[in-house]
Amino acid sequence: MPGPSLRQLHAHHAIHQGGLSGAVAKTEEVEELLEAREFEVARQAADHLIEYWETRILSHADAEEDGFYQEMAEKNPNLQDAVILLTRDHELLRIIVKDVKARLAEEGLTPEVLQQFHAMLVVNAIHSREEERLLFEEA
Repeated sequence: MPGPSLRQLHAHHAIHQGGLSGAVAKTEEVEELLEAREFEVARQAADHLIEYWETRILSHADAEEDGFYQEMAEKNPNLQDAVILLTRDHELLRIIVKDVKARLAEEGLTPEVLQQFHAMLVVNAIHSREEERLLFEEA
């Protein structure tokens, strides 16, 4: 059962903003550590960043998919297509996280891994904006 904060635009927006700002700050930390040539610490920060994506961003996505999206679509059947698109965004984030974890394990902290961290930020920002527009403004 989704919590009340998922159903209220201002609270939901705050969850999105908090999650994104944390991911941005942690991504910047990884980059700053690399610039400072603190490679081992940067790698640890990258591992923490992945953990953040899993525990903060993707756990929120799971909560949305575990009832909230269906609830919104039941209230307004016109939202069914939006729910499919939003769920796909979540799946893209899960795919990128899985890929980053594999690359980190195999290759370490490479420029490609940093690109994927940035890709997750972009996908998440667009997803959150579209979710708020589609589910709350058009509901």
